[in-house]
Amino acid sequence: MRKSVQLGAYRPGSSLVHRAPLGLKSAAVVLGSVAMLAAAHPLATGAGFLLTVLAYAGAGLLRELLLPVRLMWPVLLVLGGFQLWQAGPWTAVTVIGNILVCVLAARLLVLTVPMPRLLDGVVGLVRPLRVLGADPERFGLALALMLRSVPYLLGSASDVRDSAKARGLERNPRALAVPVVIRAVAYAQQTGDALAARGIGEPDRD
Repeated sequence: MRKSVQLGAYRPGSSLVHRAPLGLKSAAVVLGSVAMLAAAHPLATGAGFLLTVLAYAGAGLLRELLLPVRLMWPVLLVLGGFQLWQAGPWTAVTVIGNILVCVLAARLLVLTVPMPRLLDGVVGLVRPLRVLGADPERFGLALALMLRSVPYLLGSASDVRDSAKARGLERNPRALAVPVVIRAVAYAQQTGDALAARGIGEPDRD
C-alpha cells in the first residue's frame, strides 16, 4: 500500500515566486481564496484558476499542476455529481473549481516555502493571539499534522481507486467513498492515540 503521496514537498528554486516574502504569498492565497469563494461565480473561479496557473508558471512548476487532479478526481467526481443533482451544472462547476483552485494555491505555497520556515511563519502569525488564550506551538503542531496527513489520505484514496478498478468497480461511488472514509477515521484514531501516548494535546495542568 502507498503510505503517502508527495503532494507538497518543497521544490528549491530562485524564481520571483520562490523569493517572495512568506507574508505576501500567504496573504495572496488567503485573500484570493476568500474573494473567489465569496463571489461564488464560474467567472471568479475561472479567474482564480488562471492566476494560479500563471503563478505556477512563474515558479517554474507547471509540471506539478495536475498532480492534485489525478489524486483528487474520485472525491471531486462524487462532490460534482451531488452538486449537479442538487443545484445544477453551474453550481457544480463553481464548487468543484473553487475546491481545486484553493488546493492548487495552497500547494504552491508549500512547494515554494521550506516547511520549517512555513511552520515558523504560521506560529509567529498566531503568537499575538496568546492574549486570547491561543497556543501558537499547538497550532503549529496541528498544521504540521495536517500537512503530513493530506498526502497519506490522498495516497489511500489512490489505493482504493486502484483496488476498485481491479474489481471492475471504478465507476461505483460507494466502492470509492466508503473505504476512503473508513481509512481516514482509522488514521485519525491512530494519530490521536500516538499524541495521547506522548502527552500531547492534553490540557495543561498546574
